[in-house]
Amino acid sequence: MSDPTTANWGGGYTPDLTTDFAGDEGPPVGPAEDWGDFAAEIADQVESFVLAVREIAAGESPETAVSLLLLQVSQVLLAGGRLGAVQDIVPDERFEPDTGDDADVEGIRSSLGNLLDPVDEYSEVFDPYGEPPEVVTTTLSDDLADVVSDLVHGLQHYKAGRHVEALWWWQFSYLSNWGSTASAALRALQSVVSHVRLDALADDPELAVEDRLLAETAASAVAPPQDFVPRTAP
Repeated sequence: MSDPTTANWGGGYTPDLTTDFAGDEGPPVGPAEDWGDFAAEIADQVESFVLAVREIAAGESPETAVSLLLLQVSQVLLAGGRLGAVQDIVPDERFEPDTGDDADVEGIRSSLGNLLDPVDEYSEVFDPYGEPPEVVTTTLSDDLADVVSDLVHGLQHYKAGRHVEALWWWQFSYLSNWGSTASAALRALQSVVSHVRLDALADDPELAVEDRLLAETAASAVAPPQDFVPRTAP
C-alpha cells in the first residue's frame, strides 16, 4: 500500500517559495483507500490532543499546565504539518455530511481562561506576509478552544466511518484556521516558558555572582602579564 505522505524531494533540492508552491498539489497519492492508515494515525494524534487539553483544563495540576500545553500543541502541529504536506484531499461526497451538534468547548474555554489568567492574553502577527503585517491581541484560552472545536468536528466524521471526509476537514481547517491558531498559541506558550526559566536565572543573586566571577576569570586568562612590554615596530 502506498504512503500518501511521502514526498519525492531529494538530492539536496531547495524549494522556491515564489514558484514551486504556487498551486502545489503536494506529493502524489493512490486510490482513496490508501488514506486508511494515514487517517488512523491523524485521528489518534487528534484524539490524544483533545483528551489532553480537556484534562489540563480540569485544573488538577495548574503548576504544569503551561508546560503540558506546550507539549500537546507541539505534537498536534506535527499532525497538521503532515496534512499540509500532502496533496489536496478530495472527499467522497460533494456536500459535507451532517455531523450533528457542534462540539461544546465553552467549558474548556472558560476553564483555560481561569487557569491561564496571568498569561492568557497575548499579541501576535496575524499574517507575517501581510502588507503591512497586522498585530492582533488574542487569548490562549480562545485559541486552544477553537483548535479543539475544529479537531473534534473532524473526529465526528472519522468515528462515523467517513475517514476521507475527516481528513479533508482536518486538512482544510488546518490551512484555513487551526494551523495558524495553534502555531500562534505555541509561540505564546514557548515565550511563557522561556520567560519563567530565563528571568528566574537572571534574578538569582548566586548565579549573578557566579557569572561575575566567570567573567573576571575569562578576562584574566586573556589579559597580558603585568610586566608585559609590547614590542614596537622598527
